[in-house]
Amino acid sequence: MAAQSTDALIDPLPAGFRLDAYTIESKLAGGGFGLVYLAHDEQGQPVALKEYAPAGVVARQADGSVQPQSESDQGAFRYGMRCFFEEGRALANLNHPNVLRVLNFFRANNTVYLAMRHEQGDTLHRLIHAEPTALLEPFITAIFIQLLNGLREVHARKLLHLDIKPANIFIRTDGSPVLIDFGSARQGMAHGPAAIAPMYTPGFAAPELYKERDRLGPWTDIYAIGASLYVCLAKTTPPPADQRLQGDTMTPAVQGFAGLYSEGLLQLIDGCLRLSDMERPQSVFAVQKRLVELARESAETRPNLLGILRSRMGWR
Repeated sequence: MAAQSTDALIDPLPAGFRLDAYTIESKLAGGGFGLVYLAHDEQGQPVALKEYAPAGVVARQADGSVQPQSESDQGAFRYGMRCFFEEGRALANLNHPNVLRVLNFFRANNTVYLAMRHEQGDTLHRLIHAEPTALLEPFITAIFIQLLNGLREVHARKLLHLDIKPANIFIRTDGSPVLIDFGSARQGMAHGPAAIAPMYTPGFAAPELYKERDRLGPWTDIYAIGASLYVCLAKTTPPPADQRLQGDTMTPAVQGFAGLYSEGLLQLIDGCLRLSDMERPQSVFAVQKRLVELARESAETRPNLLGILRSRMGWR
């Protein structure tokens, strides 16, 4: 199943609501797995507070707590909450400049919350669509080389992201990228005793996320990296992997963008988007190494990364 509909999002907590050492200011975002709030800690520092509240499964109570809507949802809700909590524990031990920092994780309101560093900037998704022209290759390689530093650290900890896409790649105002919104807890819920169907984003989800889930590995995130690179060129997502498995009609990047980008970049994208996980690059290091080589080849024409961001996004 694709990402759950947000039509049944739980009601957000009101401004001023107190949670542990944090006070809610406003809702920042919401999705199939829960809500994200802007809050501040006891020192007045801003944080992003993520609440586990799967859409269509729980309802907000008068005291602010969340409860499953039916007895049949109890098992899946509890198992998902445990996955979410364990993911928070793992990410709290991961301190890397290209991975969103989890500052704290705690239980409250009959659910779990992650307190994360609040970053200034915007998503790669919005940046891609900020102007009618496609992104320049030196810009793309610069962003992804840095981003893959973070993903290498994630994989070194035996973790997977499982929801990489431009909307989950945040570009700070200094031009550095950050991986946000891990999807591994969502995928873990699919293995629970009363499993909620897994949530993923069509076009970015590798074939093994639809089936053969025992084959998940670094190559699963590498497929999503390839799809994200593809979007930087095309401004549209590749066809969903389940459709490609039925009959692959996707035009390879080496054909669709020939003459617009280097052959090396296009070959790398096509390699990352192979339907067979065995045919993709098997490590993030291999992908990053090739991007570094491509960046060196075009170094003499590389534009100023931060200058491009400021002009496109209106940053100061």
